[in-house]
Amino acid sequence: MTRTLEEIRQLGLTVLRERLGRADTVRFIQQFTNGHGDYSKERHKWADQTSLADIQSKATAKKKVGKTKPGKRGTRRRNSN
Repeated sequence: MTRTLEEIRQLGLTVLRERLGRADTVRFIQQFTNGHGDYSKERHKWADQTSLADIQSKATAKKKVGKTKPGKRGTRRRNSN
């Protein structure tokens, strides 16, 4: 007897859930789920309005924020006892 697509789907989900657990089953299925919207159009919306100089200055600013002051990294001292 040939199974219906719904039967195959249900059996597949059951097997996945039994072998992977609920959380990993969801993560597995999300790999095959399409997102929404049009990434190319959305990217062009902001990218066409942003110059390379803007991107470079934002990256440089982020880099500066993430840096620690000289001499502050690794200042925890070991006990010399």
